[in-house]
Amino acid sequence: MTDFHVELQSSRDEVDRLARNWRTLLEVMPEMVFLLCDNYTIEYQNRSAKECFGDLCHQECGENLRQICSQCLLPAPDCQDEDIPACKLQETVVNGIPVEYSTVPFVGYTGAQLIMVVMRDISVRKQHEHELLEFNTSIEVILNRKIVELKESEETRERLSRQVNSLKTQLGFHHDADRMVGSSRVMRELREMVHQVAKSDATILITGESGTGKELVANLVKATSNRSDRPFLKINCNAINDSILESDLFGYEKGAFTGATTRKKGKFEIVDGGTIFLDEIGDISPRMQASLLRVLQNGEVVRVGGTEPVNVDVRVIAATNVDLAAAVKEKKFRLDLYYRLNIINIDIPPLRERREDIVELVSHFVKHYRVAFKKDIDFVPQSIINRLLKHEWPGNVRELENLIQRAVLMAKDKIITEQDLFFDQNIDQDREAGYLAALQAKIGFQPLKGIVAEFEGELIRQALEKCKGSVSKAADELKIGKTALYDKMKRHNLSAKEIKKGVRYN
Repeated sequence: MTDFHVELQSSRDEVDRLARNWRTLLEVMPEMVFLLCDNYTIEYQNRSAKECFGDLCHQECGENLRQICSQCLLPAPDCQDEDIPACKLQETVVNGIPVEYSTVPFVGYTGAQLIMVVMRDISVRKQHEHELLEFNTSIEVILNRKIVELKESEETRERLSRQVNSLKTQLGFHHDADRMVGSSRVMRELREMVHQVAKSDATILITGESGTGKELVANLVKATSNRSDRPFLKINCNAINDSILESDLFGYEKGAFTGATTRKKGKFEIVDGGTIFLDEIGDISPRMQASLLRVLQNGEVVRVGGTEPVNVDVRVIAATNVDLAAAVKEKKFRLDLYYRLNIINIDIPPLRERREDIVELVSHFVKHYRVAFKKDIDFVPQSIINRLLKHEWPGNVRELENLIQRAVLMAKDKIITEQDLFFDQNIDQDREAGYLAALQAKIGFQPLKGIVAEFEGELIRQALEKCKGSVSKAADELKIGKTALYDKMKRHNLSAKEIKKGVRYN
């Protein structure tokens, strides 16, 4: 081989090496690179270009690339590198993608006229520019939207916080003194409220129907308070004579009454620094109301027969099944005392409003009394549970406990049967008997039509109360049309809305 051929082959190898290096460099570039011939055929694409637009090599370029290349002047064949115009960055949209590009015309080593197009996806930048444009042109809209988002985030945070608190109530806030049974929503909220207010020294008024467990709530308040290690006394205001109650609570001086041979401290002085639970507070006399107001308002008591006040530091928890607001309107209870007592009100729902707790309560009482009575009760049939769920429970949890206590005691085998259940119907029976007696008394004084109409009105009222004011449910219970029921309600002056609020009609 001649020296010429050797030199030629060496030159070719060098060109191939440079071409490989050139392609390798282009392949690793993050920018998209196109190499187009003067007839607008795509000669080459690097990897980034293929990933974005697909493999278009040896195909005619699209309209966007053709327009880009048409603006690029190809150099003359004899043009020198320094004569090639400098690249300028420009922007356009290719196949729906905003890009920034530059073009470089050059002559290939074979003499072909080529154009290199280098472009970069600027979608993110355009999005930012669009947001900035929106911000500059409509800042109020942006701010309002952000405010809404912040409010939604705050509402979400508060909702999660409430859920966390609720879980803490069930888990972290569980206290050994908590004897309340039930995990329904209302009971979880009740426990949460107790733990929320227990640490303060504010007076608490516990309200609820008889048998709902007001004393259990008072025990939990005291046990979780800052006075948990201090004295705790319980007084049933309805079980003690008024004069004895006053001397028992506030003490007496020597000679205050017959038999008062020495000075005696009252309960408020004895539990100084602790807590006193006044049950049935709605039944105390006006005189006792005035004395109790002095304790709550000034933190002092005056012994019976004495004149000097004695300062005491006692937290008061009161409970009643009486509607104190109604008692105030009827002038049976002092308004100022009502406000002093009702700083924090914990209302306990009746059992009929938390029926989801009945199964848990039944299980609790069965376990308790099978141990107490040494019975092997280990099963309560679903038919029994269904019957318990349908009962109205006028005596609330106390009635359910009494029923289960009797059932466990009377059960002959390891299972409670229908024959072991003895429902207390005295309350309902007395009410119905009294109403029937009133109707019977009208015989001879009122036409049959009027008596029947009055009885019909009472039945409709009871149906609406049972269905909690739902006219459609009451109509189904009474097996009449909804329209017909509305007509009868109008005739008997009955309002479903008022019944929902708990208004009783006579």
